[in-house]
Amino acid sequence: MEITTWHLEQTSPDDLSAAKPPAVPVTVTRSELVSPELNRYLYTAVGGDWFWIDRLSWTWAQWIEWLGRPGVETWVAYAQGTPCGYFELDGSEEGEVELAYFGLMSSFVGKGVGGHLLTVALREAWALAERWPGKTTPRRVTVHTCTTDGPAALKNYQARGFRVFRTEVEQAELPAETPGPWPGAAKK
Repeated sequence: MEITTWHLEQTSPDDLSAAKPPAVPVTVTRSELVSPELNRYLYTAVGGDWFWIDRLSWTWAQWIEWLGRPGVETWVAYAQGTPCGYFELDGSEEGEVELAYFGLMSSFVGKGVGGHLLTVALREAWALAERWPGKTTPRRVTVHTCTTDGPAALKNYQARGFRVFRTEVEQAELPAETPGPWPGAAKK
């Protein structure tokens, strides 16, 4: 399958074009304790419909190693107490924060939550150094998305002020179907 990947960046907090709040109240909370179980749940619940497969084989120790790095953060969005999405920030590289993972659970797609959550993610990315003593203020925030991600992903990133700085096209072998958050989860 041919996959196009867009690498995007912001180089100033002023690049952010905030989305309006969603109709349903959403709170976003940082998960301050390292929890491989939580992150794997969020990863499969959000990414199962979009070929997020690179971490499916990770061991508990691999999750601990990734999540325990200084500058790596997980933020969970809740709509009326129900998890509805999440994002991971990777601020381990000096002067840069990557929005490593971002997305919504399928039940909340198309309800105005994504733009709001991305707005929160970007504000927290730009403020990451305030939470990590010794980290410097980021010079840029990056993200990448591809043709196997949700159809509104690129549009949402650009609407929030991200600019494409590199595009790659490659061939990749993917499973015939997305893995879903659990076997038999496909909504057919």
